[in-house]
Amino acid sequence: MEEKEILNEEVKPSNFIYDFIDEDLEKGVYEKIQTRFPPEPNGYLHIGHAKAICIDFGTAEKYGGKCNLRLDDTNPTKEDVEYVDAIKEDIKWLGFKWDNVYFASDYFDFIYECALKLIDKGLAYIDESTPDQIRELRGTLTEAGKESPYRNRPIAETKELFEKMTKGEIDEGKMVLRAKIDMSSSNLNMRDPIIYRVLKVSHHRTGDKWCVYPMYDFAHPLSDAKEGVTHSLCSLEFENHRPLYNWVLEACDIPTPPRQIEFARMNVNYTLTSKRKCLKLVNDKLVSGWDDPRMATVCGMRRRGYPAKAIRTFVDKIGVSKAYSVIDYALLESCVRDYLNENADRAMAVLRPLKVVIDNYPADKTEEIEVDINPNKPEKGKKTVTFSREIFIEQDDFCLNPPGKYFRLCPQKEVRLKGAYYVKYASHEEDENGNITVVHCTFDPESRGGETPDGRKVKGTLHWVSCEHCASADIRLYDRLFNVENPSDEEGVSSFADNLNPESLTVLTDCKIDADLVNSAVGDTFQFMRQGYFCLDKDSAEGKLIFNRTVGLKDSFSKKK
Repeated sequence: MEEKEILNEEVKPSNFIYDFIDEDLEKGVYEKIQTRFPPEPNGYLHIGHAKAICIDFGTAEKYGGKCNLRLDDTNPTKEDVEYVDAIKEDIKWLGFKWDNVYFASDYFDFIYECALKLIDKGLAYIDESTPDQIRELRGTLTEAGKESPYRNRPIAETKELFEKMTKGEIDEGKMVLRAKIDMSSSNLNMRDPIIYRVLKVSHHRTGDKWCVYPMYDFAHPLSDAKEGVTHSLCSLEFENHRPLYNWVLEACDIPTPPRQIEFARMNVNYTLTSKRKCLKLVNDKLVSGWDDPRMATVCGMRRRGYPAKAIRTFVDKIGVSKAYSVIDYALLESCVRDYLNENADRAMAVLRPLKVVIDNYPADKTEEIEVDINPNKPEKGKKTVTFSREIFIEQDDFCLNPPGKYFRLCPQKEVRLKGAYYVKYASHEEDENGNITVVHCTFDPESRGGETPDGRKVKGTLHWVSCEHCASADIRLYDRLFNVENPSDEEGVSSFADNLNPESLTVLTDCKIDADLVNSAVGDTFQFMRQGYFCLDKDSAEGKLIFNRTVGLKDSFSKKK
């Protein structure tokens, strides 16, 4: 789908998932719709998961059905309660509510019983081949697989060995339980897949009860069935697994089995979503953590100041399809910018301060200037900021020898101070290195609010803060984390680090901001006039405010390609 089509809000992408569900309802296959969101708790959720969450929960909402959160905890070597808690927090923040919380481990007894049923049916066997031997006998896309020498061992022997595996009498890697399907199948997933293996590790929920754990392709369809899921919605990489999904349900005699439907996963350029590689970024301290605002994790985007509704709008604009595509990150930023432009309160902040002294303004005088809290929401009213003789403006807003079409403060031009007065350059001070430290101006006392008796107008309007009536803050300016569009294409787990953007984070210290911002709460988002959108970071403390730039006022991302 081309970007221009995505950006056209009049075009509503079709949703083939709804078409399938409508068909099932019309045929009476299911009476009530139930979905689930089944992440593995081995990392933090990312932008791709946000799409899956919107689809899973959104589908249930559309049909008045249920959507459960089910944690796929079948691999205890990589899972942690920390990730479980983070997943729950991210889903809530995105604005969704699950009907129940389940774990795949809730169904371990049921799944185990299904494995025994397959053994009794002669549809599963214990294989003592090494992993390399199993891999070699599996064949290739162009060559059929070969049967394991253990494939036709007696059912009683398989049951006895499986019991020994279960009791912990078999070492890891010595035996596996495989489904007996078709070693000549054109689908490699159907060539006697492993459904149970020995893992002698403690599980975060079941402790040391189990020494054998089901493989995902076996546990997933059975968990869906046990839970009452009607439509198992998953990303496109599971399309080739669907025949196995259906085989497991049929072989285990599941009545009214769930229907698996696949959709294209979300691929966004300049982002990395591989949990393995994201973990390396964290462990190698290339980022500050899973919630680093440069990460494509949900918690990272939340910390950066991305509104949940903007992310949901982004997902909605992309739509649901089967076609592989890469979405431009600029579209996500556009959704964030549109939402914040409408909803963020305004404030003045000077990121690189330059002191300005208004020579003809009384030294002991101050004035309260009214400014809109949010011009898009007049019901919010106005707030006051203090104006005084000494103020700060941006260093870039003054130039001694300006280029053409420069409309900010310079010796040749008069400018307006936002909500205050017109000012003119008078003189300046320099340090021993020739750097300008103070600019002296004069003001027109009859120009308050931008109106003058002679009706003259100026093209430049500058934001400012009063030197004595402002607060200090550190500002973190974030850019994209990678310099290449698809860092996931890189081979290995280290080479992608070579493509990190060295300018992905710039920290400005001792910035000057509206004094009332000291009362902000972590996560509060503002439009800093002429600068962009910023939110208060969790690293802030009393007397030490830290703001993250969420997104600029204009699209600068796509221009950097």
